[in-house]
Amino acid sequence: MLSEPASGAPAARLAERLRARNPVVRAFFEREAPRLAVASREMADRFANGGRLYAFGNGPYATDAAHVSVEFIHPVIVGKRALPALDASAAPDAFVDGLVEAGDMAIAFGPPEGDHRVLSALRAARRKGAFTVAWPGTEADYAVTAPDDDPHVHQEIFEVLGHTLHVYLEHRGELGDDVGASAFLYPYLGAAQPDAASIDDEVAASIRAKARDGEALREQVADEQAGAIADAVVAMRARFAAGGRLLTLGNGGSATDATDFALDCMLGVPDMPAIPAISLAAEPAVLSAIANDVGTELTFLRQLAAQARPNDVAFAFSTSGGSKNVVAALEAARKRGLLTVALLGYDGGEIVRRGLADHAIVVRCDYIPRIQETQAAVYHVMRAALGEPDAA
Repeated sequence: MLSEPASGAPAARLAERLRARNPVVRAFFEREAPRLAVASREMADRFANGGRLYAFGNGPYATDAAHVSVEFIHPVIVGKRALPALDASAAPDAFVDGLVEAGDMAIAFGPPEGDHRVLSALRAARRKGAFTVAWPGTEADYAVTAPDDDPHVHQEIFEVLGHTLHVYLEHRGELGDDVGASAFLYPYLGAAQPDAASIDDEVAASIRAKARDGEALREQVADEQAGAIADAVVAMRARFAAGGRLLTLGNGGSATDATDFALDCMLGVPDMPAIPAISLAAEPAVLSAIANDVGTELTFLRQLAAQARPNDVAFAFSTSGGSKNVVAALEAARKRGLLTVALLGYDGGEIVRRGLADHAIVVRCDYIPRIQETQAAVYHVMRAALGEPDAA
């Protein structure tokens, strides 16, 4: 069920941490929107000519590569056909050497200080004629320096960047059918199209508008959900103090967020002890075996049955609040006495209606990219709060 809002300093500090992201994000996209528009046009051209996208990163940044890949292969954002993208994080150099061709694209994700391994692979891709994107870096066709020293804020901004790469894809008729019901998201599109270069300014304006929408949503969550977030942090800390672990789960882009949160907890940072965590979404062999043999609805439930221990926390990500395998897992978690926490979109869906989460944090929005971007800010501020003695 939705928890009663907490009051006092912990909730206020969490709200402030969410709001503090807004000026950083605003300044970045005001500056970068024109260059990002040109980069997205180049990528649309390459996809139209048969190019493929390769993305790679290390550790938590491998989840960013996976997120980009799933957004292009399964573009629920715009209802378009699948576009060829691949998470090449397992072996960037080998993927570049064996697969990348002149008309392809490559994106390297890394921490604010950069990552030599992935940037080396990116340079090799550029030498082969691929269009390269360094987030962050200096040697690429589209490179940006770190927008913030905080690795969490840095990572959140790059998630927004990844989502905005779709803007020009909406403009290219040869990449699929018309935008249909999604047309209202791109009001500058029409039957008679000018050449791509002439709409760069409009695309840049659209990118800035998306960033402003995200800003408003973070402000809304700070206003409405800070108490719920603080309550969840307090309850999770109590479980961890008693020996519990974090079990995260989610589908698609939410799976990459579940894995990122688990990695953030396991890796820890100076003065912030690691938290034992397992991402149930990061087991492709297990997921496909369960889906094939007994059904997709049981992919997380069966893992919970094997992994869950007393005092564990089941932390579910869902933009809809109604994913059947997430619902089934939360039902099982509650029967086993786990603390259940859910980070949701829309109105919280079935998970809220049925009270399946002891703590439900709802990003009240119906547009998946903005939901995911705001959810990233929420679980990042939660991770920071979990490492502090006063729980916020």
